[in-house]
Amino acid sequence: MRLEDKLFLNRYQTDKHPHLRLKDREVCRHCDGRPCTFICPARVYVWNEGEERIETAYEGCVECGTCRYGCAHDNIDWRNPRGGFGILYKYG
Repeated sequence: MRLEDKLFLNRYQTDKHPHLRLKDREVCRHCDGRPCTFICPARVYVWNEGEERIETAYEGCVECGTCRYGCAHDNIDWRNPRGGFGILYKYG
């Protein structure tokens, strides 16, 4: 089973307050390789070539915390979602 198929089984209780954010988007413009765009298993971070910026989709985060360690510039402020919000693992 592909990762995308497994992620589809999960359910999310989305909060209107993001639990992760970029501290300074300008840092991302000059980041070499932008590792956050490929280390996140849920693909929360995507480089928008046209706007030259990282776009974030916190709603799909699986709360693994990998992005905190993958950003060489410590530019990601990641916190656990508020109680009752975030990912709800359906199987496993």
